[in-house]
Amino acid sequence: MPTVDTRAPATSGASAPPFVHPQRTRINLALFAIGMATFAMLFSTQALLPDIAAAYAVSPDRASWTVSATTVGLALAVVPLSTLSERFGRVRLMTVSVATAAGLALLLPLAPDLNSLIALRALQGAAIAGIPASAVAYLSEELDARATVGAIGLFIAGNSVGGMSGRVLTGWVAEGAGWRAALAAVAALAVVAALTFRLLLPKARFFTPASLRPRAVLDSVVGHLRRPLLLRLYAIGLLLMAAFSAVYTVIGFRLVAEPFGLSAGLAGSVFVIYLVGTVSSAVSGPVLGRLGRRGALYVAIGTTVVGLLLTLTASLPAVLAGLVLITGGFFFGHAVASGSVSRVATHGRAQASALYQVAYYLGASVGGTAGAAVYHRAEWSGLVAFALVALVTTGLITLYATARARTAPAATLEPGLAA
Repeated sequence: MPTVDTRAPATSGASAPPFVHPQRTRINLALFAIGMATFAMLFSTQALLPDIAAAYAVSPDRASWTVSATTVGLALAVVPLSTLSERFGRVRLMTVSVATAAGLALLLPLAPDLNSLIALRALQGAAIAGIPASAVAYLSEELDARATVGAIGLFIAGNSVGGMSGRVLTGWVAEGAGWRAALAAVAALAVVAALTFRLLLPKARFFTPASLRPRAVLDSVVGHLRRPLLLRLYAIGLLLMAAFSAVYTVIGFRLVAEPFGLSAGLAGSVFVIYLVGTVSSAVSGPVLGRLGRRGALYVAIGTTVVGLLLTLTASLPAVLAGLVLITGGFFFGHAVASGSVSRVATHGRAQASALYQVAYYLGASVGGTAGAAVYHRAEWSGLVAFALVALVTTGLITLYATARARTAPAATLEPGLAA
């Protein structure tokens, strides 16, 4: 049996205790469940966009606001809610957040018009905002550094499973019973995942409440924004998500149109490819240890670029293969970038992770809405060009970091820059 260090850290942002948590498996399963609920709800309308656009006789970019409003709501609320988690606890905030989001999910099928649906989705995004930053902070406090990387990978793997199951489920339910019934099915899935999370997650043992001091929070946020390494990680998260969100917001429109002409159920089934993200994010820890942060990011970017180029063909197998590479590359890169934030931040981890989530979900909002607008005007080739610009920019940021690490004296580099 491992020796357990029962000493709590002095502050809620202290380094993770050097021990193996006796309930680590329950922690991993609980965070996997809430990660699944997060993405199932967050992108519940994405596979339904062709149906929603047809139902309300609107363009793809107008319908895409049922996705973008949710990610905007999350981006706006994540920093304030992460601050509340410093005072009231990670477990409490995640519980309230997932319960509120699931309750709103039950109301979505009853929305009388598109504007009401968009408004409810924005509120749902704000409720979900309490989950991501609190989850990463909880893991950083309760697990040792090595276990934290793996647990974050599993949390993100839960994101991919939730994203896949929600989209596949909505596609088939919508084909048989309509898009409102599909949203009800996602709500039921989210309720089950939320209950699983709450039943499994152990009580936090190393959290110490902090006072709600706006000036201290502002100083923490400003301090993170002054660190070039964190800014680069935030930019990478934004750009990766912009490319990924653009592809998956529009792919349904492309697959139901010629030359493919798939039904709503078959088009929704394409999202089973999200399972690739489950694997790629879960293995990010070992690969990160072998290649380092920048090496792992080069692999993620290159894989995603190759996938985008494959989707330009009129062959369905090639498009599906391209989506596999895009999904695997994105989730791998996201796991590396988000996990690096939690490792680099030595204080105010909840705020550091929250700022990453702000960038990440702003990328989702921009990618989804702008990608749909580009597709509406320039079809799939324009969408691919849009995503490639985001990925090339990500590569240039990583190249800059590589050049700086090689040329700058080691003593002048930030902690973690050489990794």
